[in-house]
Amino acid sequence: MDVGIVSYGAYIPRYRIVPQEIGKVWGTDGESMSRNLYIISKSVPGPDEDVITIAVEAARGMLRRCDVDPKDIGAIYVGSESHPYAVKPTATIVAEAIEASPDMTAADFEFACKAGTAAIQCCMGLVGSGMIEYGLAIGADTSQGAPGDALEYSASAGGAAFLIGSKNIIAKINRTVSYTTDTPDFWRREGQDYPSHGGRFTGEPAYFKHITAAAQRLLDAMGSKPSDYDYAVFHQPNGKFPVRVSKQLGFTDQQIEAGLLTPFIGNTYSGAVPLGLASVLDIAKPGQRIFAVAYGSGAGSDAFDITVTDEIEKLRRNAAPSIKDLVERKKFVDYATYAKYKNKIKLKEATE
Repeated sequence: MDVGIVSYGAYIPRYRIVPQEIGKVWGTDGESMSRNLYIISKSVPGPDEDVITIAVEAARGMLRRCDVDPKDIGAIYVGSESHPYAVKPTATIVAEAIEASPDMTAADFEFACKAGTAAIQCCMGLVGSGMIEYGLAIGADTSQGAPGDALEYSASAGGAAFLIGSKNIIAKINRTVSYTTDTPDFWRREGQDYPSHGGRFTGEPAYFKHITAAAQRLLDAMGSKPSDYDYAVFHQPNGKFPVRVSKQLGFTDQQIEAGLLTPFIGNTYSGAVPLGLASVLDIAKPGQRIFAVAYGSGAGSDAFDITVTDEIEKLRRNAAPSIKDLVERKKFVDYATYAKYKNKIKLKEATE
């Protein structure tokens, strides 16, 4: 049974902040940070936005593009590392918001920045086995960065939703492989507001090792080479890492251009590769081939070989905002507004 993407949707908050504004507050060179990370600006969730609202907006956009009844969705999985509730699933709220049937399975996923692609893999298995007709996989985050930390210059917000099925597939997932190890490059304990990271350790033994390992395994499994693909999307914690890893693997700047969003909206964590893939699907044509590799700290990578089908011409892509529309819809804020929206200012309760 062929399994793949039936429809997709996305959401990116309109608010933005530039690295220079952050650096001005903490006495660092924001211009240098912008160049070093290759991030021009990053998205900021509004005071009424969180992973739930982002996931719901992405799911509603997905539904507007196709004719699938939400009551036919048999599974909803939301991958994120910034779920609003520690104990209360995001997925059930999304299900209620899109009027899905209670005759379904739902759960929240967490694997740092690859929780969304892990959700896609699970939906693929359920659809392929015949247990469900459609599965909804969402990757979304309102990622955290401690005030003054390097992460604050990149951690942003956004997400994308993918309907996985076996009928009217707009993009067939030919193969997916994963590569996973216990590499503690990034972590956040229960109750902590902000994550910790291994600095330079997050590069070579973490990001690059896992991305290249998963990518090479997929190329070997498919008997393909980088030039066989029209587009490539890699996890993008900053603007430079995906450019560097694409060159290591033999992909060109032209192949990654359409899916490279971090320079304009920052690192959306679980939403990074899903948003990059959605950006590619906004412009993809039948027969074109997509190579996508997600990375999640802790650590692991999911790689996908995808072929766009003729069905994409029937999809109502204009029924929901494109990634280009969402990226260009922006309003810049200062650090004080950003800190307020991100709840970085903690007020102590008055004590006698």
